[in-house]
Amino acid sequence: MILEILQSLPQVLIDGLALGAVYAVVALGYTMVYGILQLINFAHGEIFMSGAFIGTAICALLMGMSWFASIPQIILLLVVLVVTACLTGLMGMGIERVAYRPLRNSPRLIPLITAIGISFILQDVVRFIAELTTGRYIVTGPSLFSEQVVIKFSALWSNFNDAMFKQSFIIVIVTAVLMMVALDFFVNKSKWGIAMRAVASDRETASLMSINVNKIISLTFFIGSALGGATGVLFMVQYGTIDPFIGFILGMKAFIAAVLGGIGNIRGAMVGGLLLGVLEMFASSNLSLITGGVLGAEYKDVFAFAILILVLIFKPEGLLGKPVAEKV
Repeated sequence: MILEILQSLPQVLIDGLALGAVYAVVALGYTMVYGILQLINFAHGEIFMSGAFIGTAICALLMGMSWFASIPQIILLLVVLVVTACLTGLMGMGIERVAYRPLRNSPRLIPLITAIGISFILQDVVRFIAELTTGRYIVTGPSLFSEQVVIKFSALWSNFNDAMFKQSFIIVIVTAVLMMVALDFFVNKSKWGIAMRAVASDRETASLMSINVNKIISLTFFIGSALGGATGVLFMVQYGTIDPFIGFILGMKAFIAAVLGGIGNIRGAMVGGLLLGVLEMFASSNLSLITGGVLGAEYKDVFAFAILILVLIFKPEGLLGKPVAEKV
């Protein structure tokens, strides 16, 4: 059994890193909003899903233009990423302004229920538009960076199998890392980032120090939603097929990643996402082998939620989070 696990390990790591990078960037949206508003924005998964559909539509539109045919795929992808990020960022700001800001001083349960309602509204709106324009709600994205690359891991150690991945894997990893590094730099080094951390620490005191709290919260929603939408484009490029419901389960797992790393901790969300992606792919590949066929790859979702329960029981502050003493 150990030998079979080792043989598949290179492929598991590659697939896990690709999925984990998606989880990590989506988890950043959850952890940013929670850090400032103490709100779990369950509509964030649907922002990610909307970004995948918006990116697919823009990609198809640009590829249908004759003058765009000669432009390299990487330029096309950069244009789609930037436009989609801006649109989903504005969408996130609109949701915060309409649905969350009027409830800011309400009991925490009310904004949470509102977030779930926004999630279902976005699912149905995207499904309606997709069926109206294409006749179906399951959509296949344009084929970008689909060439296969083989890495000869067997040359390193005979017990390893060779691993295969699409060129899009490199695009996803590099883009996700750049977005995470840029966000970390922005939050820790820029004036706006310092203001965001001040609002997260003490909203009332920050407002007394002439920080525009509403503007900072809107900026937080814009950045988190822009990252989520751009990650939706990366998901479309990597996996090809999208539907209006991809944001629900993936959003829940990104939330698990945020909790695993430490909800409210940006670097924790990055670590949690990558770790969860690798663990989930390991479970998908080896659960049947480990359990003697009792549990198959379809139970990988159960595995992810079991991790959440264990983290909440034994280390509720997360891997990189810090315990907070409750003031009485």
